[in-house]
Amino acid sequence: MSESGFEFHRSSGVLLHPTSLPGPDGIGDLGHCAFRFVDWLHQHGQSLWQILPLGPTSFGDSPYQTLSAFAGNPLLISLESLVDDGWLSPEDLFARPDFDEERVDFGPVIQWKFSVLQKAWSVFLERASSSHWNQFKIFRQENALWLNDFALFMALKEEAGGKAWCHWDAALVSRKVEALQEARERLDKCINCYAFIQWLFFEQWQKVKVYASSKGVRLVGYVPIFVAYDSSDVWANPQYFRLDDDGRPTHVAGVPPDYFSKTGQLWGNPLYDWKALKADGYSWWIDRLRTGLEMVDLIRIDHFRGFAGYWEVPAAEKTAINGTWQPGPGAELFKALQNVFGKNLPLIAEDLGVITTDVVKLRDEFNLPGMKILQFAWSGPDNLFLPHEHVTNCVVYSGTHDNDPTLGWWEHLTDAATRDLVKEYTGCAVEEPNWTLIRLGMMSSAHTFIATMQDVLGLGRQARMNLPGEGTGNWNWRMPADALTDAAGQRLARLTWLYRRRPDQVLTAPKDPEFDEANATP
Repeated sequence: MSESGFEFHRSSGVLLHPTSLPGPDGIGDLGHCAFRFVDWLHQHGQSLWQILPLGPTSFGDSPYQTLSAFAGNPLLISLESLVDDGWLSPEDLFARPDFDEERVDFGPVIQWKFSVLQKAWSVFLERASSSHWNQFKIFRQENALWLNDFALFMALKEEAGGKAWCHWDAALVSRKVEALQEARERLDKCINCYAFIQWLFFEQWQKVKVYASSKGVRLVGYVPIFVAYDSSDVWANPQYFRLDDDGRPTHVAGVPPDYFSKTGQLWGNPLYDWKALKADGYSWWIDRLRTGLEMVDLIRIDHFRGFAGYWEVPAAEKTAINGTWQPGPGAELFKALQNVFGKNLPLIAEDLGVITTDVVKLRDEFNLPGMKILQFAWSGPDNLFLPHEHVTNCVVYSGTHDNDPTLGWWEHLTDAATRDLVKEYTGCAVEEPNWTLIRLGMMSSAHTFIATMQDVLGLGRQARMNLPGEGTGNWNWRMPADALTDAAGQRLARLTWLYRRRPDQVLTAPKDPEFDEANATP
């Protein structure tokens, strides 16, 4: 990043959350397959790897409802890498269950991984050298801002049988100094174990990040605007949230009724006390982005419109109907961020949905790229998501984690009129809709294009990552172990070369296995 901030270049990449990688422990992790995926991206001209939030998940397994906005997800720790590092022996993995290779079964994965991670902590206590202890100590010191509260939060949550913090002892809910000190002493071993697990995560993640950088691959992270109520963030920083004297939310987040829902969407996340955050110089948000940018190069910030204005719903409501629009922090927050991260903020504004002029004004005032989703582009020739309407300063996606993969969208969610419009727009028969949208994204004037890995692989509805509104069955798709073939990669590389999205690396034209060179015009 330059002194003026982040610089966008014409580029392309792939959206794939690490949990979807292949691997032996029931879930993708930060081991061999993560490095192999970076190699695959590099070999096929891709310079961006976009992921979903990396925080520790809880009930529902959603990466958007995490136990901390700062901590890492222990389920992503590679156990095989811990064997290489000496914190486990090969025998410790002999009892590995026979996991499903196509889906993450979170219950057994959580049980298995945490049992082995606790074993690694025991080995560390027995064998760690003074150098290792010093590295662990430095990590704790450098991350004390969030780590001390998070490790205590997790230890207390474990002691309470997983109950939300609002159901703990009243003295802990209100964070009485004496109660917190007594808990730290009582749960010292458990607190240290949780801190150790975070050290393992960040050690492994940084190795992936450094390797990706060495291959010219920049990491794109994701920061949800709101945080989960049952999180160390809210428990440790109640002054920044709209809570009553008992620590319960007075108002919660959502979106108003619209064409898609007569009752709106009641998300339930606690709302920020923006006056309190402003009085503190927006330090919590600065710290949140600083921690995020130590992990990734660029952040897609969710529900950007909430910074201009957000839908406030009384906490007692059962739907989002009886909410009101309230002003967000607006430009003041982003000016504070510019003072730290430079004029060109390393952010992508997720500006989907019903976007009003104040949201557009805020986005453009800080020159933030918005988003275009090609699956949403087919209502008519005036649709702003169509490539001829794209501006340079935007990020184009074939679809997102909340959409059907393009094949599923094409087969189940389009009608004859939509399919005819795609055919007319492209001027050719649509035989592979996933590659049709990838080509349209690649040729766009937008500086950035990102395809989902499902679209690159030509997968359908069975590979969907998330169906919003469904409480179960989400976030569990895994990429097949043999998916990283040259066939899909070469097609991606060919389009990357053709539309000049990696001119620094792709200097010659990769072969396209679907391209008939014998009949091609020179």
